[in-house]
Amino acid sequence: MNSTDSRCEVSWEVPRFDGWYNSLGYPRRGAVGSHLMRLLPARYWDGVYQPVREPLLPNPRRLSSAMAKGPSGLPSTRNQTVLSLFFGYHVAFEIFDSRTPGCPPEFMNILVPKGDPVFDPTSTGNVLLPFQRGPWDKESGQSPSNPRTQVNLVTAWIDGSSIYGPSTSWSDSLRSFSGGLLTRGSKWDMPKQGGGRNLMWSAADPSTGEHGDEDLYELGNAWANENMFTAAEGIIWFRYHNYVASKLHEEHPDWSDEKLFQNARKTVVATFQSIALYEWLPGYLGGKKLPPYPGYQKFVDPGISPEFQVAAIRFGITMAPPGVYMRNRTCHFRKIINIDGSLSPAMRLCNSFWKRQKPNVKTGLDIDDLLMGMASQIAEREDNIVVEDLRDYMYGPLRFTRSDLVAMTIQRGRDFGLQGYDEVRKALDLPPVKTFEDINPELTRTNPQLLHDVAELYDRDISKLELFPGGLLESLDGPGPVFSAIIFDQFERIRNGDRFWFENKQNGLFTDEEMQAIRNMTYYDVLLAVTSAEATDIQNNVFFWKDGDPCPQPTQLDASMLSPCTNATKLNYFDGSKAGFGIFIIVLFLFPVVSFLVACMVAYLRKYRYNKFQRRRKAGDKTEESAVGITAYEWQGHNRPLHPVSLEVDEKKRLQVFDRSGPALRCLSLGSQNYLDVFLSSDRQRKALLLKVPKEYDLVLFFDDESKRAAFVKYLHPGVTNIGQEISMKEMREKELLQEALTREQRAQIVETFIRHAFSKVLEIEKCDAGDMSGVSREKAKEVLRCELTASEFADALGLKPDSLFVDSMFTLADKDGNGYLSFQEFLDVMVIFMKGSPEEKSKLMFSMNDIGGTGFLAKEEFARMLRSFIEISNGALSKSQSEDAIRTMMKAAGFDDKEKISWEDFHFLLRDHEKDLQFAQLNVKGWRMKRRKQYIRNPIQQKIQQFKRFVENYRRHIVCVIIVYGITAGVALERCYYYGLQDDSSGIPETSVVGIIVSRGSAAAISFLFPYMLLTVCRNLITLCRETFLNRYIPFDAAIDFHRFMAMTAIILAVVHSLGHVVNLYIFSISDLNILSCLFPKVLPNNGSELPLKWSWWFFQTVPGMTGVLLLFVFSFMYVFASHYFRRISFRGFWITHYLYVIVYTLVIIHGSFALLQEPRFYIYLIPPALLFLLDKLISLSRKKVEIPVVRAELLPSGVTHLEFKRPQGFVYRSGQWVRIACLMLGTDEYHPFTLTSAPHEETLSLHIRAVGPWTSQLRELYTEESLLELGAYPKLYLDGPFGEGHQEWIDFEVSVLVGGGIGVTPFTSILKDLVFKSSIKSKIQCKKVYFIWVTRTQRQFEWVSDIIREVEEMDTQELVSVHTYITQVAEKFDLRTTMLYVCERHFQKVWNRSLFTGLRSVTHFGRPPFVSFFSSLQEVHPEVGKIGVFSCGPPGLTKNVEKACQQMNKRDQAHFMHHYENF
Repeated sequence: MNSTDSRCEVSWEVPRFDGWYNSLGYPRRGAVGSHLMRLLPARYWDGVYQPVREPLLPNPRRLSSAMAKGPSGLPSTRNQTVLSLFFGYHVAFEIFDSRTPGCPPEFMNILVPKGDPVFDPTSTGNVLLPFQRGPWDKESGQSPSNPRTQVNLVTAWIDGSSIYGPSTSWSDSLRSFSGGLLTRGSKWDMPKQGGGRNLMWSAADPSTGEHGDEDLYELGNAWANENMFTAAEGIIWFRYHNYVASKLHEEHPDWSDEKLFQNARKTVVATFQSIALYEWLPGYLGGKKLPPYPGYQKFVDPGISPEFQVAAIRFGITMAPPGVYMRNRTCHFRKIINIDGSLSPAMRLCNSFWKRQKPNVKTGLDIDDLLMGMASQIAEREDNIVVEDLRDYMYGPLRFTRSDLVAMTIQRGRDFGLQGYDEVRKALDLPPVKTFEDINPELTRTNPQLLHDVAELYDRDISKLELFPGGLLESLDGPGPVFSAIIFDQFERIRNGDRFWFENKQNGLFTDEEMQAIRNMTYYDVLLAVTSAEATDIQNNVFFWKDGDPCPQPTQLDASMLSPCTNATKLNYFDGSKAGFGIFIIVLFLFPVVSFLVACMVAYLRKYRYNKFQRRRKAGDKTEESAVGITAYEWQGHNRPLHPVSLEVDEKKRLQVFDRSGPALRCLSLGSQNYLDVFLSSDRQRKALLLKVPKEYDLVLFFDDESKRAAFVKYLHPGVTNIGQEISMKEMREKELLQEALTREQRAQIVETFIRHAFSKVLEIEKCDAGDMSGVSREKAKEVLRCELTASEFADALGLKPDSLFVDSMFTLADKDGNGYLSFQEFLDVMVIFMKGSPEEKSKLMFSMNDIGGTGFLAKEEFARMLRSFIEISNGALSKSQSEDAIRTMMKAAGFDDKEKISWEDFHFLLRDHEKDLQFAQLNVKGWRMKRRKQYIRNPIQQKIQQFKRFVENYRRHIVCVIIVYGITAGVALERCYYYGLQDDSSGIPETSVVGIIVSRGSAAAISFLFPYMLLTVCRNLITLCRETFLNRYIPFDAAIDFHRFMAMTAIILAVVHSLGHVVNLYIFSISDLNILSCLFPKVLPNNGSELPLKWSWWFFQTVPGMTGVLLLFVFSFMYVFASHYFRRISFRGFWITHYLYVIVYTLVIIHGSFALLQEPRFYIYLIPPALLFLLDKLISLSRKKVEIPVVRAELLPSGVTHLEFKRPQGFVYRSGQWVRIACLMLGTDEYHPFTLTSAPHEETLSLHIRAVGPWTSQLRELYTEESLLELGAYPKLYLDGPFGEGHQEWIDFEVSVLVGGGIGVTPFTSILKDLVFKSSIKSKIQCKKVYFIWVTRTQRQFEWVSDIIREVEEMDTQELVSVHTYITQVAEKFDLRTTMLYVCERHFQKVWNRSLFTGLRSVTHFGRPPFVSFFSSLQEVHPEVGKIGVFSCGPPGLTKNVEKACQQMNKRDQAHFMHHYENF
């Protein structure tokens, strides 16, 4: 119920609960959060906010021990009761509260002197008493003219805030809204328990460690549960309100709840005001009374002074006893149950803090007994001594459960910047003191050592003496003059400045009679009204006990009569969480592993289905041959699986080893051997057999059982039983048998060393490069030199098939002894000629290889056989008809038209034009290729500088964009790091998790920028549009996907860094006090004193940022793993599906950052602009993606290429070199794949050439087979998205362009070539004057459709704009002797027929891989006037890398600049 509603019910102005507008001229005066009002200027070390500390002032703990230590059990000299003491506590709680820690948390921990008997008994010297600075106004503490000013968290008025709470919401939580009553607990005379929704301060019990707010009383005073005695005071006023409300309800049954509550409230508050100032205060000040009430004085500020709050009113701690009695009405003093179950005469003060379990106070009668006990008990003497319960065993935080109240009070004075004792005396017009002995002459007389010790701590400088120690030392039978003056001033200002004071006749609260009745009320009357005590059970003045008053205390309590205080304990907040925290972090790290395993499973399934699909396709084309002979399993070496084989001995006494599916694997000539060594295993079921094969690797077989092995041995006998031939049979253990065997790998190593050593002899090269045998054993070296090569090993070394005519001719020529093997010397002889011979020697050797009869002449058949042996080397590059054409052409060139045979001289004359080729021709052996000596590069520094200049020139747009993007990324990250590291003092970060917060917030800011702007790199439609504008001169749109990858990788790295930062943060949060965390997260974690931080699991699983963060990491792990190059190629659909998770990612990111745990959301600032552009791009795509495009023509080309020609949509405009995305309706409408258009812009239809290399493309090809089309009845339709631009479309911007296509990578260039020729045919003005097209392919038969397109281009290219060069990589290079004759054939064929023997094109055909550096060098010579040459490559990564390296090599020179654009597939 607000005050407006209240005015409808009552006729007076209802005071606000928060104290606002009590003073109409200064509404904030005395309100919650108002400034403390200093009596003297602040005293800070820097004049602003830094406190004066050691060594300028003494150690607080040492000062406490010297000043306040002493015996307990000395009674009050004026017989003040304990009830007076705790009523004073309640009054203090009513008017101030600055004990709540301030934000940001600042610590002034008190160092305990080494060897302190209570806190440091083991003399570690590193014990700290926790101390945190109090709350202050954030606008203060900025300069010496505006020093730090503390604030009061309750009202300064005596307005019942300790009864009803300092806010309307607090009051509402206490009300029952029935009959004007406050809510009762389980018993009618007790308040409810439960903590009041974090309103009640709920520190932990230092004796038991119990925490939580379940058993705490809900009262208006947040600190009411500090001990049972202050709680009892709060319960009294709770009862009194309900007592007054009930009386009013009896008198006015028609009043509403609100009217009853407000009338009861004003009565209770007025009664409390009267008792506090007119009954309790005079007694506390030794009879000094306030002057008569002068009426409301609106200019008086009631603000609490720090001198009063931190020093003067704290004088009461000297009166606190070590324990408190409990008695009933009959003066029976109860025994108290201690923590350990023992009994004591009184309730120990040090063990009564923040009690949840209250065995001694369970009912309302127990509260009555406690109050009557306090009324009969005499307080401790008003002196400088403080009992050990407060000095050594005051409650502290759970990290260190005990503290020193005196030391903390001294430290609080320094925190608040109080002036010294002497300065305060001057301000109060009290006579100054010159020495410590002048402070208290009586104390000097009775305990001079005390003042001497204190003086020594202050270096005997009276100006250093602080207010609280000085005021405590001057006290004598009550507060001394300084404290008395401060207390008197404070209460007088509170009374005179209060517009709602009960004696103010202008506020209309009470009549004169009511005022007088309130003045006549005493605390005695209140207790009689709300407790079970009768008039004679307690004395009339309950704040003093005099002789003759009821129920005198049994004795003055001292600590020795009571149970001991529990010692200080330490608590590690992270205990019990280490294992769970560690396991969870490991689980987070396993996310990528799990996604990797899932990706592997998907890849395996895709491969399995694809292979199954391929097998099904080939099932009709392949028939398996049944196995012949005896079946067994060949052992091929350790750690390799057994290979199923079948064995047969033929009529030529050769042992044939077949694969189970049919093909022959080996053929061993048994009849030519003098003897056979056969080893049989004698253990492990006797299944193994070793057949030693001289000059080859051995044959090791495993049979199903011993009987099958015996059958094979029997089968072997008839094949080798010749005269003089025998079989040697030996048995040995299977392990030894396998060690005895010479495996294929071991034989291959011997052959390799054989060949390397031969080369070292022939070429005289370094041993280390040729196979140095100095490190091998003598036996091994002999074995290598004794090694003889078989025909198959010789063919394998040359990289040819064993049945090749070339191999057969050469092997026959080299095998001089005719034993079917090449010895080391035989191999060496032929190598010398091939490697070092003259052209005549090489041609004579080739002539002799084919002069089978040794007649010195080659007949027609022998010459044709020689040509066929070279054509075979092309590995099928020529068809049969092409081969015959080549042979006829060469025979004509050799002169066979008019002669039947030719001599060597005729043959050598045929090679006259290629003598240079023959001079440098060699014999390439597998793994061996002569390295050409690199040209010496002069001025390497200058060339590096030139290369760098060209690099910058070539990639200047990329460099600028990278600098801008990553500059902004670094900027926003550093700004947040700087903010949280140095500027954001209000958050409390410097005292907690500096590194973790800085890392997490800095990386989060960078991610917030990268993720939204990453969307721009995939806005294909907008990129294509912008490419046609001036922006293309400044932004490298070709590199959009590369930028996307770089930004994504940067973002995921930062996401991991962000996560690691939060792992550190959550660990810090899990071990930090709640009051620290509440400063960081005030919206989430209110500081209610419970201290215990929330567990790590709460942060991860019960906060929105935690849950969304874990989900984001999980989603990221799948997106990034499936986006890797390997998995993207294997399962494009998996990549596509997981990348559609971006919708979830951005949703989670928005939610993740919007919860604002630490800062206000900023992600939307970065997200909105790119998100709108991305949405626009998507809308463009959606507007056309769902239009069904009919296929006009489909053709299945060789090499798995599918040619699709389909209708061109209306308004579809594109440039040559651009690409589209298509989806086939029969294969799913949501799976799009990118392909480059092979049609030219002037053509009426669109066309694609799609190679079947994966599941989707293979299934697409299958759809357009004749069988599928018969079943479907029509061509399956497509969805089309595009066109999209790429770098290849910029070929037209260069005067000279080089197009390099490898494999299916020729597709964009077919479109470009057709477009170029068309533009030239219609006389279109274009910048490009010459195009060189380099087609790199294993064999031209692989992509015959490209030959058709090039042939079409050659026919249309009347101006010779296009120069085509075809490189067939399946054929060895030009300077390989094996292909020299083939090269000669090609040149003769081209000379005669004006077309290539291989491709049928006018273009030049080369063998081997293109020498890009040489080619580019020739371009610089042919086009010296051209400054920039555009190089465009498309193909496998190896090809584009070689082109890039060549461009970089050429750009070192100060000639034409090569600018490279590439695409990989």
